[in-house]
Amino acid sequence: MISFDCYSQLQRHWLPRALLALFIILPALSSCSSGSDVAPPPDVISLPTGFRPEGIAVSEGRIFVGSIPTGRVFRAEIATGQGAVLVEPPAGRSAIGLKVDGRGRIFVAGGQTGKAFVYDAATGADIAEYTLALGTTFVNDVVLTPQAAWFTDSQNPVLYKVPVGSDGALAAQSEVISLPLTGDFQFVVGVNNANGIAATPDGALLIIVQSSTGKLFTVNPASGATQEILLGAESLPNGDGILLQGQTLFVVQNRLNLLAVLALAADFTTGTVSQRITNPNFDVPTTVAANNGSLFLVNARFGIVDPDTAPYTVVRIAKP
Repeated sequence: MISFDCYSQLQRHWLPRALLALFIILPALSSCSSGSDVAPPPDVISLPTGFRPEGIAVSEGRIFVGSIPTGRVFRAEIATGQGAVLVEPPAGRSAIGLKVDGRGRIFVAGGQTGKAFVYDAATGADIAEYTLALGTTFVNDVVLTPQAAWFTDSQNPVLYKVPVGSDGALAAQSEVISLPLTGDFQFVVGVNNANGIAATPDGALLIIVQSSTGKLFTVNPASGATQEILLGAESLPNGDGILLQGQTLFVVQNRLNLLAVLALAADFTTGTVSQRITNPNFDVPTTVAANNGSLFLVNARFGIVDPDTAPYTVVRIAKP
């Protein structure tokens, strides 16, 4: 046993030193547990072999990627890159652009099917299906506003509107609207026209990119009237998916392996290309989504010899 005298000596000499050590060690332990050593998300996320992706969306720490020929939707955790196919649709569907709303629904542009599909982002179950166009069509991309889901058609000079109620209720098929594009937008037969689409947060203004001409336009969602966003001597050939954040517009130039960053005027009548970003991992990126300081671009790899057996990826870069 320790005598009283020994205990007193311990108090005078050793305990203060022990307390001092604790003051040094505990802050270090605290910093270790604060999350500063948490690994960043992976820079490359693998998709299933032969997936042939095009569109990408982000919601609640997950990415959602659609498959062009099958209509499947793949879901992965951003933090780890791990995922699996969420949506296994019936044969004959396609998935081009897609977005996820705040109610956990995935809105998908159906390409040559002329349709739009809505799935449950938690279970992958069917929620709704809309016929937007018949005949020659390519329903290419979608943007969500408080009032509607808006879809582009690269083969027709129109936008399609699927109204969404203030309570989130989806419109019936009979309520779908085909809105002709008028004004500055000039449709060119036989090439890709309206492709990516974005919107201001209140849905009062839409923005589209015309792939064949490299031009940007605003669209009045009430009238369909378009106005070119003047870029000076610049243009955006091969413009594909676009993303609007404040007055910054990101435009993917797919076959050029570039992401253009534009500063738009407050009234959206003009814009300036501030920079173009490339990356060794880009391989014909088509669409862009954002999450927590990162941008995610999906590699469609258009033009490769055997797409059905090829690997596909999503690339993460820092948001400029």
